[in-house]
Amino acid sequence: MDPDELPRDRLVGLGIPVRLSHISLKNWRNFRSVDIPVADRLFIVGPNASGKSNLLDALRFLRDIADTGGGLQQAVAERGGLKRVRCLSARNFNNGRVGLELRLRDPADEITWRYELHLTAEPRGLRRPMVAAEVVRRNGETIVERPAKDDQEDRERLTQTALEQVNSNRQFRAVVDFLTGVRYLHLVPQIIRDPEAGQSSSRDPFGSDFLVRVAETSERSRESRLRQVNEVLKRAVPQLEELRLIRDAAGTPHLQARYQHWRVKGALQDEQDFSDGTLRLIGLLWMMQERASKTNRVVLLEEPELSLHSAVVRQLPSMLSRVTRRRGIQVLLSTHSTEMLADDGLGLDEVVVLTPGSDGTTAKMASDVAHIDRFLEADLDLREILEPLTRPEGIEQLPLLG
Repeated sequence: MDPDELPRDRLVGLGIPVRLSHISLKNWRNFRSVDIPVADRLFIVGPNASGKSNLLDALRFLRDIADTGGGLQQAVAERGGLKRVRCLSARNFNNGRVGLELRLRDPADEITWRYELHLTAEPRGLRRPMVAAEVVRRNGETIVERPAKDDQEDRERLTQTALEQVNSNRQFRAVVDFLTGVRYLHLVPQIIRDPEAGQSSSRDPFGSDFLVRVAETSERSRESRLRQVNEVLKRAVPQLEELRLIRDAAGTPHLQARYQHWRVKGALQDEQDFSDGTLRLIGLLWMMQERASKTNRVVLLEEPELSLHSAVVRQLPSMLSRVTRRRGIQVLLSTHSTEMLADDGLGLDEVVVLTPGSDGTTAKMASDVAHIDRFLEADLDLREILEPLTRPEGIEQLPLLG
């Protein structure tokens, strides 16, 4: 049997030891305090500036700490320092500390992990971010608790987390592997067309290294995945017949598509000619072809509906459901699309609604929305129920301005 077809209860045998079950944040960006259960799919909805991207960034932040070449100091610096990370609405909540906590489990619920990190600023001098507390629990037993005696004797140790230190994270390497496997995708079509406009690092979420990553995939895997992408594109992009990878005279990789045309052999185009929607869809489909592994378990998607036709957007939840079921990948995504919320298969435990307020943004699962049972009994779908909760207040007055 193809490993992609294995049922979820047999994924343990594929080396997928942990999955995200909860994420809790304190003093993190928009959020004073939130605790969110995470299913295999999590749709994050809310008005602009409510914190959808910042919720996803909490996982990226921990990944950046755990990743090779990363670390706490770099992860905080890339986000503008601890002042930019700390929630302004929280005041002195949690003693002003920034707190992040993950709860993980294996597919058979045999092992549970809790990783908790609290950060504060150095009391004097450079005001560097410091570890105020770091706790790791396995099946409820504490195996790491900081500050420890060594930290008290040498405060410089608190500029680093145990998460990023190979000698210190040996007992909870499963948590490290989980975090380094987090992937984030927010493809910018112009950066795919002009890679020099993006980041120079690998795994650039905006697409500067996307074509290189496709080209570096083994030929057998690449061709198989391109065939799968092709099948979807034929239905979503009119007249597109074939997608393949080519290299120009300088060896630079390009995606080339053949379109039906009045010419017998059709018309050829590369990524420079593709529409924004086509490029975004190719990137999404390519990533969704990856199986869960040590290097890829959680995929974070930023508004995947951008530039796509509403008919395509309506199919995304079902496609993501199939991917999580077949490939063992968890998907967390932010969206403004009400089309996605109309999917009949979307569960109340798969949608979190963000609501900004004077004390920061609150997060509520769809199952906890007031009178949700009454709305469902009235045969309303989640789009009809949640759209008023995510619509900016007073937006109806917008045409009257100017």
